[in-house]
Amino acid sequence: MDLTTWLAFAGVSAILVAIPGPTVLFVIGAGLRHGARGALAAAPGVALGDLVAMTASMAGIGALLAASAQAFTAVKLAGAAWLAVLGWKMLREAARGGFAADLDADARDAAGQGPGRGGERKIFAHAFVITLLNPKSLMFFVAFAPQFLDPAAAFAPQAAAMVLTFTALGWLNALAWGLAAGGARARLTRPAARAWMGRAGGGCLIAASAATALTARS
Repeated sequence: MDLTTWLAFAGVSAILVAIPGPTVLFVIGAGLRHGARGALAAAPGVALGDLVAMTASMAGIGALLAASAQAFTAVKLAGAAWLAVLGWKMLREAARGGFAADLDADARDAAGQGPGRGGERKIFAHAFVITLLNPKSLMFFVAFAPQFLDPAAAFAPQAAAMVLTFTALGWLNALAWGLAAGGARARLTRPAARAWMGRAGGGCLIAASAATALTARS
């Protein structure tokens, strides 16, 4: 893959990952809920999800999804259900005052007592599953990747370059969104404000669930 082709692919990919969707909304929610530590936990999950999904797509699974309504629907509904569950949990936790309790967690962090690793692992896992089950990313590779492939060149190096580029851009984008949300959270210390953040984050995830469920096959 020559430099001009790679730059074109990277530009289109950067636009795609920057558009708010299920993954971005989850990362924003993690940043609002847990601050910088939430963003740092979610971004690697996004990267791993992109890596697995894009590799599978290049291997032919994306083509299968494009050709099979049943396969596409299964992936779409699984992702939508996962988002809905996470959104409902966030709304319920906000109603119970869970976001206000984060003030104590912030104080522990400032005192040098880091957050529990279990929570970070859950954020990582959720980000991974949401990204992996996002059908739009798979459809993107099916629709656009062939346009950047040189039939006369070896397929494997070109595919690897595309997958690694998309994964890196996805990681950077998720980290930027999460840290920005975490920075906003740090300035909102009132318990009532944090409760509203929880409601907003949960509502966004449920809205993303509905949008995912309504995604049409091209």
